[in-house]
Amino acid sequence: MRLFIGNLPHSYNEEKVREIFAEHGEVSKVAVPTDRYTNAPRGFAFVDMPNDEEANAAISSVNGTEHDGREIRVEEARPPREGGGRGGYNRGGGGNRDRW
Repeated sequence: MRLFIGNLPHSYNEEKVREIFAEHGEVSKVAVPTDRYTNAPRGFAFVDMPNDEEANAAISSVNGTEHDGREIRVEEARPPREGGGRGGYNRGGGGNRDRW
């Protein structure tokens, strides 16, 4: 099961997130996205736990707990949206360029 962890302290890296969730079971992967310009963590993470029971226990135990002054949110991650998610310049129409 893939978990989404929100409202993480920006100082938390993959190692710190793994440490929190490993207390509740096996963690196969941790991803902490970073800002593309500053390379600083963006305040959320994804954790993959192969055992659904352990993942559900982690959600129950960790969701709403305080870490370095922030109440973190833990839930099952939603599947990615179709189409990749990132838009481009003037994506989706909007305006009629032919009249100029």
